[in-house]
This record gives sequence, structure tokens and C-alpha cells, in this order.
Amino acid sequence: MRKNLMLTAMMLLFAVVASAAWADGAVASKAADGSVWFFGLTCLGAGLAIGLGTVGTGIGMGNTVGKALEAMARQPEMMGTIRATMFIGIAMIESLAIYALAIVFLLLYSNPFKDLFIAH
Repeated sequence: MRKNLMLTAMMLLFAVVASAAWADGAVASKAADGSVWFFGLTCLGAGLAIGLGTVGTGIGMGNTVGKALEAMARQPEMMGTIRATMFIGIAMIESLAIYALAIVFLLLYSNPFKDLFIAH
């Protein structure tokens, strides 16, 4: 556990140092008008959106499948109906993760607010 934590910390430190080393004059000149902060926070928001969206749907799917298996074990004669209902429920839950993914793509590739922060 300690070895994994140390490896993760070193990778994070490398990423920070490498990104600072690769920053050139163009990035430094744009930092003054806030566009670097805008895109950095956009990436952070996209990561949080997909992360929280998939965590919630994962918990929901786990609960759905667990309860469906309990129901099938209690009433084996209703197995087909319970399975069909479970798959419909899982599809509805998965649609929430797909909505989160759509929001992430919207933020990263066609952000409607980027014209406010980037001077053309």
C-alpha cells in the first residue's frame, strides 16, 4: 500500500514538473487573460462530472442487480419478469452515465463559454 502511494505521488509530481517545463511563451502570455485557468478548470469540471456520474451509476447498478438476484432467489418462477425489469432499470441507470459523458464532451470540445475567455 505504501509503495503504491509513493508511486502515485511521484507520478503526480512528475506530471506537475513536466507540465511546467513544457509551458512556453504562448501559454505564459495567455495566462494573463485567464484562458489557461478557464481551460484548466474546464478539465477539472469534466473529470469531476464523469467521475461522480459513473460512481453514482455504478452504485445504482450494483444495488439493482443485487436486489434483482435476491428477488430471483426468493421467487424463481418470476425469474423472467424480474430479469426483464432489471435490464430496463439498468438501461435507465446507464443513460445517466451517458448524459454525464455527453456533458464532458460538450465541456471539452465545444464549450459554449470559451469565447468569453479567449480573444481571437
